[in-house]
Amino acid sequence: MFTGTLRVDLRLGDVRSLKQKRSVVRPIIAEVQRRFQVSVAETAHHDLYRRAEIGVAVVSGDGSRCRDVLDSIERALAARPEVELLVAHRQLFAAGDDQDVS
Repeated sequence: MFTGTLRVDLRLGDVRSLKQKRSVVRPIIAEVQRRFQVSVAETAHHDLYRRAEIGVAVVSGDGSRCRDVLDSIERALAARPEVELLVAHRQLFAAGDDQDVS
């Protein structure tokens, strides 16, 4: 069993309040969850209205499948015109291993 995680730091476009931030981030989270069947949440920068960190987790029996899903999610987020992907961090763990295998 393999577990893959992706953490992306996003800069939001024309957002001037936390309420506007929610109206941008919620649809992104919902689309990633629906389209890729993964767990996803806003994980940091809750008090900054022009930044968001989104965390994604995927579990698979195949490490290459985890990588493929995380690659697809990263590309989909980078292609969104309303956000700028600043940094992406990923990790891949194999069950029973104490070290990641990314």
